Amino acid sequence: MSVADNVKEADWRLFRSRLPIWQEAYMERLNREYIALLSGTGSASEKFWELEKRMREDKRRGGVVMRMSRSDMELNLLSLLSDGVISIADLDGFSEELREKLAFVLWGRGDWDHGDS
Repeated sequence: MSVADNVKEADWRLFRSRLPIWQEAYMERLNREYIALLSGTGSASEKFWELEKRMREDKRRGGVVMRMSRSDMELNLLSLLSDGVISIADLDGFSEELREKLAFVLWGRGDWDHGDS
């Protein structure tokens, strides 16, 4: 039995429908941060190179690009939670089993924010 076999169909459909929305919101947040960076103090070259560095790092995050694989769904959700792309509240609608599993892993890693639930 593969990992993908353990993913509930309803969770997979919900993940596929919400991911583009989450990514768009995250990229909007990044754009606001980039505007603030470019509007801040410092030389044009400093701001340019800082922006280039940020974009290089940010474009690798799940909030920007993510492999759509059923077997990677839980890891992808953990990545989105850990990177601050989504919060625990964004998991409403997913199965209780999946939410508990993610909360357990986050709590064990110290990433669990008790105020979100």
